[in-house]
Amino acid sequence: MSATAEMLDLFTNGEMELVGQMPNSSNATFMVTISRGEDQLRGIYKPLRGERPLWDFPAGLFKREVAAYQLSQALGWDLIPLTIARDGIYGEGSVQLFIEHDPAEHYFSLYEERPDLHERLKQMAVFDVIANNTDRKGGHTLLGLDGQVWGIDHGVCFSAEWKLRTVIWDFMGQIICDEMLEPVKRLSESTPPQFSALLSSGEIDAMHNRIDWLLEHRVFPSPESRYEYPWPLL
Repeated sequence: MSATAEMLDLFTNGEMELVGQMPNSSNATFMVTISRGEDQLRGIYKPLRGERPLWDFPAGLFKREVAAYQLSQALGWDLIPLTIARDGIYGEGSVQLFIEHDPAEHYFSLYEERPDLHERLKQMAVFDVIANNTDRKGGHTLLGLDGQVWGIDHGVCFSAEWKLRTVIWDFMGQIICDEMLEPVKRLSESTPPQFSALLSSGEIDAMHNRIDWLLEHRVFPSPESRYEYPWPLL
């Protein structure tokens, strides 16, 4: 489900109501509804106040959730559900459109059982290199009821230090096709202006270095140690 202008307006300006807290989350994460009149959307709200401090990322992980969405949009791949920063019940945070999905499906089942989705999973692998995703677990890849593959949980992305940690290594060493690299090349020539309010200049420079690496080598990278796999895998 691609976001429309109407959805963005509702998400940005609608009234937020708490539904409940999401289980098994490292940081405070809430299911909310955002409504105006008869229009209503469900979202996942991650407030700054609920973030657990990390030694290697500054406070404000919710901004990285928004930056991941902006990166997906800049690539034209629509991999990440609509995600914005706004004030909410517990203050400023990110709100991401909740994707109705099959909870039995995850990266491993999709890779093994759905070869028709491999190109989409390759896009996600390229995205994760550019975003320097530190936590692509199998369960962070969803199959929506709309049939589309979506990525979620991007609060620990965009570090200036190389930190890629992912389960998507099945394409390692394969050539990245020209069609997939074309939007990456465009991104190398123009940074979305929103990034300056979401990431540091050093993080933006490091992202461009990763883009340059992809354009030069044109292959999916390979893990160099077991530390480049997240734990748990799901």
